[in-house]
Amino acid sequence: MAKRTWNKATAEGRIKKRLAEVETIKIKEYVKETDLTGLPVGTAYRVDGVHVYVDILNMDEMLGVTDYEGVVAHRRTLRFLNLHYRAVRNILLEVEAIEVDFHNQRLHAVFAKPYGDEAARVHKAVATAQLICDVLARTGEDGDDPLPPAKVRVGVDSGKALAVNNGRRGSREPLFLGRPANLAAKRAGGGTKTGIYMTNTARAVANWQAVVDENATALTSEQVQTAKDKAMLPVNADEIYKDWQDDLAKQPIGAIEFYRHTPPFQTLDLEVLSPKNSRRQECSSVYADIDNFTRYVSDRIDDDETAKDVVRVLHVLRAELECVLRDDFAGCKIRFIGDCIHGILIEGTAQTTDDGETAKNAMLCAAAMRSSFALALDLLADEGVDASDLGLAIGAEHGPVAVTRLGIKGEMVRCCISRSVLRAEGEQLRCNGRQTAVGPTLNQFAPQGFKDLFGVGRRRSDFDYDAAAQALAQADNAAKSASRPAASPLRSPSAAGAAAVAAGFGFPAAAASPSKIPPGFS
Repeated sequence: MAKRTWNKATAEGRIKKRLAEVETIKIKEYVKETDLTGLPVGTAYRVDGVHVYVDILNMDEMLGVTDYEGVVAHRRTLRFLNLHYRAVRNILLEVEAIEVDFHNQRLHAVFAKPYGDEAARVHKAVATAQLICDVLARTGEDGDDPLPPAKVRVGVDSGKALAVNNGRRGSREPLFLGRPANLAAKRAGGGTKTGIYMTNTARAVANWQAVVDENATALTSEQVQTAKDKAMLPVNADEIYKDWQDDLAKQPIGAIEFYRHTPPFQTLDLEVLSPKNSRRQECSSVYADIDNFTRYVSDRIDDDETAKDVVRVLHVLRAELECVLRDDFAGCKIRFIGDCIHGILIEGTAQTTDDGETAKNAMLCAAAMRSSFALALDLLADEGVDASDLGLAIGAEHGPVAVTRLGIKGEMVRCCISRSVLRAEGEQLRCNGRQTAVGPTLNQFAPQGFKDLFGVGRRRSDFDYDAAAQALAQADNAAKSASRPAASPLRSPSAAGAAAVAAGFGFPAAAASPSKIPPGFS
């Protein structure tokens, strides 16, 4: 196995190269029918729209269908997500919404139409959200191994966001940065009850009364009906359900087959994956989220010059985090989710995962990400870009993971699911911008030096590459000291020893040579 390490000079060279790529930035206003796919690195659009996040709540129930997280649980969960993704795709096409991302159990869509009428956009978004809820309640699966319908929670907010390019080949979707995208996501993830949850900002646009607790107060049936009446969507649940059944008949999902990838994941080409060509093996999952970035965007979005700094900061930080994951620690980026990166790492062979080595390198990768992040902030400051109030919250966990692409040929989306993936995100969410947290399974396989550093809470502040290297060195030195034989004082020979000497016991006057063991003996 090649050594995985981080080097400050190498990281500095990469960051300076990324800075040069965004020396010139263009901020444009979104106008009618602007194509946001494939945006150049140095271009961003200011989009006034309504953001909708749809969260499937019973994803963890699907993964927990068996005590052991085996092939059956992963196969059923991928079928479950594939069915619902196809139905939601049809809805978004019919209502002319922008599909931003479908990350496992979570969808992000934006409504930019009708142009110039924010209230109409809010009503359209709410009506569409209810349509999604109605359709997904029917898109279960019958048969010998039936799949349940989806339980859905929706978050909605309205306002301005910056649309930028979402990465490399296979990541053609636009990425929206700013408060409305972030708050819609928080409302969707703000509880376990189904329904549509709106911010008070969006409620005011629709002329609905503000609420005390946005996460606890869903829209009433009367409010939803008002939105449906005003929006007058071109399709209904029956029509979408029929189209969904027709799509499945024409392009059935087929069998989901798993294979192991020969480590590391750096060589995994996600673009060749499909349900019948999926990967499944034990590995570590890492989430690294840029803390306070939503406020950073909100404070700068209205002015073109400060908005340019937002694009620079995101491009530099995101690119360097990916380089640490891929180039330094041979991992694979699954996708960027807003200002967060999700990646997976593995060490071992095609047949077996080296859990200990994988856990160690995942934690070293997390530490290196923090070091590169701090270095990037310093280099941005040297260029006159202040991002000193940003932080990095990192979570990681270890376990069996399934990776594939779902959907219809030509429009397939990446999917990486498991209990450990959900747990890694949960670990990240309990961190502030200085903290790293690990799940119980990763902690079990981690080196003792890291276990001691993270303690019983499995969380540590300022865990950078220097701190990680020091912890490993100290543990190694302690282990070496413990293995040395203790010195003993000189003492008189035992009676048995004296007797042996008296009997003429001695060593031959020749150099010692290796023992020769006859065949059949050990």
